Amino acid sequence: MAKRLDLKDVDIFYGTFHAVQNVSLSVPPRSVTAFIGPSGCGKSTVLRTLNRMHEVIPGAKVSGQVLLDGEDIYGDSVDPVEVRRTIGMVFQRPNPFPTMSIRDNVVAGKKLQGEKNKKSLDEIAERSLRGANLWNEVKDRLNKPGGGLSGGQQQRLCIARAIAVQPDVLLMDEPCSALDPISTLAIEDLIGELKKDYTIVIVTHNMQQAARVSDQTAFFNLRATGEPGQLVEIDDTDKIFSNPTQRATEDYISGRFG
Repeated sequence: MAKRLDLKDVDIFYGTFHAVQNVSLSVPPRSVTAFIGPSGCGKSTVLRTLNRMHEVIPGAKVSGQVLLDGEDIYGDSVDPVEVRRTIGMVFQRPNPFPTMSIRDNVVAGKKLQGEKNKKSLDEIAERSLRGANLWNEVKDRLNKPGGGLSGGQQQRLCIARAIAVQPDVLLMDEPCSALDPISTLAIEDLIGELKKDYTIVIVTHNMQQAARVSDQTAFFNLRATGEPGQLVEIDDTDKIFSNPTQRATEDYISGRFG
């Protein structure tokens, strides 16, 4: 079930380095929110705090609240492994397990959760591959290695793997940056389909992509090199791209800097 995400006064650190400052925003369920901004402004750092991937880096810490339907995912009693199941992630470069079969790639997470029934795993694999718009391309070679697929197919395989465990939220960190235009279009179409069932947050360096796929857009920026990144504004995508509130947003979108 798609859930709402809320960030309240979030600050993110790597050791003593203050990476991102005072981020507050809301992500509605069954929507796509895009994070845009220049390199180094903290887009991917904020994304990784949304499923506690950030804290696997030694010395990394987060203050403030990240709420999933009102529950703080950084609460003392919350299991980070369960958070990462509930809030799935697709990375910049496709990362299937290369020697593992296509089917086993998809159901790897369910197996880790203890599912052993072959019929059930087969059904999960088919449902997830259909959900990732990949079933018709791979249904006759499910036992072949996932590493043998094209780059675009591998990325959709990774999306199938992410949705197989039925997360509430799907995070995507520049999921098309390593793909050709045709594969990029396939992923963008897929994002449009997936938002019917999932809450999606995507980091993209491609502003046209943000304009095409997202319902709302958040613009992040740096005041100066070495300063913390910060959220400049977040609004409906149409408004951000046609009539932003902040001059810095307008300058970035119009290409005057960044």
